[in-house]
Amino acid sequence: MSKQTILIVDDQPENLVLLESGLNDMADVVTCHQPSKAMQVAFECDPDIILLDIEMPDINGFELCKIFKAHVKTRAISIIFITSHHDFEHESKALALGAIDFISRPINLSVCRIRIQNHLRLSAQERQLTNAYKALQSEKEHLHVTLKSIADAVIATDVEERVTFINPVAQRLTGWNGNSAIGQSITTIMNLFDASTNDVLINPVSVALEEERVVAMALNAKIVSRQGREYRVTDSAAPIKDSCGKVTGTVLVFQDVTESIAMATQMSHLTNHDPLTGLPNRLLLHDRLMQSIPCNIRTNTKLAVLLIDIDNFKYLNDTLGHQVGDKVIFQLSQRLEELCDAHTSLSRIGGDEFVLMSSGINSSNHIDVVATQIATLAGTPMKVGGEEYKLSVSIGISVFPDDASNEQELLRHADTAMYRAKTLGRSRFCYFSDELQSEVDQRFQIERLLNKAIEEQTLEVFFQPKNNLATGELVGAEALVRLRDENNNIIPPDAFIPLAEETGLIHALGDQVLHQCCKAASRWLKEGNPVRVGVNIAALQFSNEQFYLNIQQALKTYQLSPKWLELELTESALMHDFDMTRTTLQKLSDTGVSISLDDFGTGYSSLSYLRFFPLDVLKVDRSFIKDMLNDDQAKNIVDAIIHLAHSLNLQLVAEGIETSAQLETLKSLGCQEGQGYFYSKPLPIHEFEARYLSNNAK
Repeated sequence: MSKQTILIVDDQPENLVLLESGLNDMADVVTCHQPSKAMQVAFECDPDIILLDIEMPDINGFELCKIFKAHVKTRAISIIFITSHHDFEHESKALALGAIDFISRPINLSVCRIRIQNHLRLSAQERQLTNAYKALQSEKEHLHVTLKSIADAVIATDVEERVTFINPVAQRLTGWNGNSAIGQSITTIMNLFDASTNDVLINPVSVALEEERVVAMALNAKIVSRQGREYRVTDSAAPIKDSCGKVTGTVLVFQDVTESIAMATQMSHLTNHDPLTGLPNRLLLHDRLMQSIPCNIRTNTKLAVLLIDIDNFKYLNDTLGHQVGDKVIFQLSQRLEELCDAHTSLSRIGGDEFVLMSSGINSSNHIDVVATQIATLAGTPMKVGGEEYKLSVSIGISVFPDDASNEQELLRHADTAMYRAKTLGRSRFCYFSDELQSEVDQRFQIERLLNKAIEEQTLEVFFQPKNNLATGELVGAEALVRLRDENNNIIPPDAFIPLAEETGLIHALGDQVLHQCCKAASRWLKEGNPVRVGVNIAALQFSNEQFYLNIQQALKTYQLSPKWLELELTESALMHDFDMTRTTLQKLSDTGVSISLDDFGTGYSSLSYLRFFPLDVLKVDRSFIKDMLNDDQAKNIVDAIIHLAHSLNLQLVAEGIETSAQLETLKSLGCQEGQGYFYSKPLPIHEFEARYLSNNAK
């Protein structure tokens, strides 16, 4: 609470000095020795208490008190007279004018301070009560306006099911106005029936009161208004509880879905159009392609399909929310429709994918122009909720009859070209070619190898040691999966891990790696070489409802204590499904499994994850380690992450240590553990055991 203020009005300077010095530790003291200026001073300082002398020239204290009490800005201020008069007449007059106290001279400063302190306390309490009342009235008015303004119907009742509030929407649907509805039984003003049988339905308010829980209305319900109009409705009733948990009534919220049900007759439109943008969907696009191809054959012209995909749209959606993402999609669709004419149509075929179909083309330059226009329209910043967002798109182009002979090939080849455009960077377009087809074939070959390796359980797991930076001793190992081709050559993980995620094979791959790691860790432990093994977990693995059970089963199968297993996740994994991921990780953490956040510092919301997820380990991304000796900013980031980890009692592991200089710098900064080629590259299990475990076996 801010410091209170006392205004002292007295024409004698010595009195002002005495009182100011005696009271200035209790409040801010403002003095005025000219009664004629007292009102102006009061306006400026807004005092809690005014001390008035009675005998003053020009305007005496009584007259000044009348002036204060007559003005709206000062009438509520507490006034205390200080005077040498001791008679009943003066004291009575002072109190009659609105003064709250009367202090006689000569002043006993101790008694005066106590009395002033008491009045200050009363004044503060009065202000608090006034402010609380104003806040309560404001909140009440805001709630009242909100309930009256929302589009849903709202009715509140007491515990006897009598209506205590009904908003305008509910009044319209029931046919009862506010005054006549208040006090009526809910069953009187809300006639609820089954829309098919016309049977009377139990109002959910009754069930909500009886069972003290949220209750939804029966399906296929309708209400009949006081005037006989029928409305199809959906609703729910919830008990209202006071601060002690006692039920004091209910609130019923319902919506008029009459028009929504009528819209069911328009399902043919919804079947062929995207509900967000209103554009044709994939089904209608196929139909239009089938109609356009014969026309282009007859006119000896070309048909182009441009597949448009928004770059990194998933991150925008996950970071800002689907509501913002939907608005961005809608605005982009409106912009792209500007390119449509009699020979061009736009479709939305996926979350962030559009297809522009252009027929009757005589020149390939036309396609280049259209693709450039698409990139320009998408790259122009768009405003959503007062914020600007700049997009980029990748565009894949397939042309009939050059690249395909039917509509399915056109779309498939455009999709292939679009993925190539993504690899080239943002705001690019790419035509389909035989070379691209060759890459697609190679992709299918890797997918075949991956399927075979998973089926035959021939995936290999390499282990890269984690070392204590101070002592150099082994403290753990990161497991890294490897895939070999027919010639026994290792296929890089970045060539098959994304493919495994796209095809859904990541679940089987992850399970196989998990079991190999648990098996190895269990054997090492029995041989007297305890090693905690870190297993990388992909984002999509959390979408498997059996993920938690699979880990528990693997630990049980190999009789491995959870403390020897560490799950390494990237921030993209945490972003996949926030609530489900958090719940799953908490369950795993509760069993003793360690949770590590990989590549820390490179994601979007690293610090928020430290609050919401049960993390044990942070792994500093190798990009910072690589640059920290030549880039002060990178070094400062590493230093900040180390301090952050220490303050949160998290273990810290530096990735990608390659030189002794990097090692010494990390040690000086207080980093405990690390891994990288300075110690060892990832090794096949037999080499890892020979180098790190055989000498330690008991």
